Amino acid sequence: MADILFTHSYFLCFDPKEFKAMMPYAPLGTLYAAAQVRSLGYSVALFDSMLAQSEKEIAAAIDEEKPKVVVLYDDDFNYLTKMCLSRMRDAAFSISRIAKEHGCIVIVHGSDPADHAENYIEHGADYVVIGEGEQTLCELLQHIFTSYGSPAIINGIAYRSDGTVQRTPKREVLHDLDRLPFPARDLADIETYRRIWRKRHGYFSMNIVTTRGCPFHCNWCAKPIYGQVYHSRTPENVVEEMAMMKKDYHPDHLWFCDDIFGLKPEWVPRFADAVITHDAHIPFKCLSRADLLLKDETIRQLARAGCQTVWIGAESGSQHILDAMEKGTTVEQIYTSAKQLRQFGMRVGFFLQYGYPGETRREIELTLRMVKDCKPDEIGISVSYPLPGTKFYETVRQQLGAKQNWVDSQDLAIMYHGAYTTDFYRALHTITHKKFRIWQGRDILKHCLANPSAINRYSIRRMIALAYHTVTLPSAESELNRLEHHAN
Repeated sequence: MADILFTHSYFLCFDPKEFKAMMPYAPLGTLYAAAQVRSLGYSVALFDSMLAQSEKEIAAAIDEEKPKVVVLYDDDFNYLTKMCLSRMRDAAFSISRIAKEHGCIVIVHGSDPADHAENYIEHGADYVVIGEGEQTLCELLQHIFTSYGSPAIINGIAYRSDGTVQRTPKREVLHDLDRLPFPARDLADIETYRRIWRKRHGYFSMNIVTTRGCPFHCNWCAKPIYGQVYHSRTPENVVEEMAMMKKDYHPDHLWFCDDIFGLKPEWVPRFADAVITHDAHIPFKCLSRADLLLKDETIRQLARAGCQTVWIGAESGSQHILDAMEKGTTVEQIYTSAKQLRQFGMRVGFFLQYGYPGETRREIELTLRMVKDCKPDEIGISVSYPLPGTKFYETVRQQLGAKQNWVDSQDLAIMYHGAYTTDFYRALHTITHKKFRIWQGRDILKHCLANPSAINRYSIRRMIALAYHTVTLPSAESELNRLEHHAN
């Protein structure tokens, strides 16, 4: 039995694209909150929606644990959660309703509840925790379990009082992140995660985070939890956690799910030194910016620390679009950083974004050219998605209709007056992936022809993909041109 049952609203089975990729990670933000609450003496349990098949499954967990409180605490470090998908919102509503039917008090936290607190309260939540959640949640639980004080004196919550939803003042975010206990990974079914990863990918990856927030001003990026602030754990604290994970869980790989990894000056060199000193080396991937990678030998230091892959928020191959996004990077920096990462033996991933206002077919072709020239190992494609709290959202707000959120991560709907239709961008998504696989396959084919000993299962799969996408590309391009002509 537990005083508090933690859960979250991201169900992998409800997101077809991610379910097909099958790269699940435990809900890190949820496990941070559970660890903080447990440090105060409460007993806690976890219903992990990531691995569940239905919201209804939480009923059995509630029956088993008999909690007084169910905390639906979304993972602030999972970019899929930050997308505020409507299918996951529906799941949160269902969980709240089931918990209320079992007589539980329901607390909700996450990016979408921060934007739509009234909606969540209308669907069963007793309290919504807004902003950084651990400290607020602990104070709220003290009120619930001791009946001490009034919720009105707790900063960072929304709740119903006298028939209306009240919001208390915003809470200041934590500065010293080293004071937080490490995430309560023991609550998660790590062995099931391991089996899934090993079966599908041949290795086991776990997640970890070193920072909270992002100080940059990309005007489409929503920041409902931490705002514009940025705080970092010390490298030594992070490496202590890595050493513990290496000892207790033996992961083959780590995903550093920071918005920006190693932003502070001298952070990455200190991190690399600590990894080596404490024998905490685990291959990892992280996300960075093209401009930051070119400063202070950052790429060399990442290689020393064991970095295997760096994802760059490239977004567009058009400087005009990057400037309109207020990205603060240049196309030249994207080319240079990708080249230097390869020189140090690291893989490169590009996040691409289509559909930003002002983008025409010319800008699209520049983005495709950038992918062809830079030869990233992986790409992720999205279209511009207006979320509350962003400058981009305010720019297109009057154009938005009834649908203001994607259903799942492959929705790709254009919800404002874009240059082209949703069908066009979905077709463009397909074509970009096809061209990417063709360019990648041609490079592998050339390498194998020059080096027959390099032929292996991976290269054969890529050459089969090359043949398939080469055959199917013309019809896909024809459909794209038809959709463009129709839009014009």
